[in-house]
Amino acid sequence: MTGKLDGKIALITGATRGIGAGVVLALAREGAHIIMVGRTTGALEEMDDAVRELGAESTLVPMDLNDAEAIDRLGGHVASTWGKLDILIGNAGILGPISPMGHIPPKEWDQLMAINVTANYRLIRAFDLLLRAAEAGRAIFVTSTVAESCRAYWGGYAITKAAINCMVKTYANEVGNNTNVRANLINPGAIRTSMRAAAVPGEDPETLDTPHDIAPLFVKMSLPEFQGNGEIISYKDYKAGVYEDKF
Repeated sequence: MTGKLDGKIALITGATRGIGAGVVLALAREGAHIIMVGRTTGALEEMDDAVRELGAESTLVPMDLNDAEAIDRLGGHVASTWGKLDILIGNAGILGPISPMGHIPPKEWDQLMAINVTANYRLIRAFDLLLRAAEAGRAIFVTSTVAESCRAYWGGYAITKAAINCMVKTYANEVGNNTNVRANLINPGAIRTSMRAAAVPGEDPETLDTPHDIAPLFVKMSLPEFQGNGEIISYKDYKAGVYEDKF
């Protein structure tokens, strides 16, 4: 069976669990070669086994996204191996402390900015030309409702997601008129992940959709025919049929 993403090269951060793992498997089912970025070699190897069971192939990249030079080296490796990147999915992120703004330790603030903001800037910097070299480069980043709601005690996480919104929309405006690259954001809402459990510990996880439920949205936004650019696509609204004209 021919997949919708045969011949495509897709890089996914935070690839070994949660939404990232669901997206890896969904893209693999459609025939993409998956470049999986994660911190733990063992977890990457387990995901590699799952990808191979689907008949797809992957490249494993054990990496701490704090290591900016490693991101640059990965860009060089992708350039020398494939000469392009069709799909970039910036999924990795951390929650940080849920606390009053004035109580966030500076070290944890810096880590939030490093992983949720700076690492994604470094990904854009490292892979911009490779996305442009693809027939239809697609960049997708993960945001959150709290970026706009400014919910009390969620300041650290919310501010990083607001920064991501601005970053990706700016990049979209830079590439939208003169390249085939499209850059967008997905707002997953409440999905059954370990981060969600840490953020809302009293919630019944069985009431939530899973990473496998949301993964097909990432696939659709990765396809060449998806022409949205600089948009925030809400999974909740997608399920409700709000975006029927886009898909």
